[in-house]
Amino acid sequence: MSMVSIEERVTKLEGLVDELRERRASADIPWRDDWRSTVGMFADDDVMQEILDEAQRIREADRRQADAC
Repeated sequence: MSMVSIEERVTKLEGLVDELRERRASADIPWRDDWRSTVGMFADDDVMQEILDEAQRIREADRRQADAC
């Protein structure tokens, strides 16, 4: 069994910490502004417009029903 010096162990650990920090930093970047990639995703989509129109009709009906109570 070989003896590894404290200096060698610390050097190896420092390298691992640096690698983990780099991975962490690169992993954070894509997620930070991820919501921006979805803005406008359904622009000019006829099916999505139908869904939105139907949702609006349902909301208006719910409001009328609530006002009647």
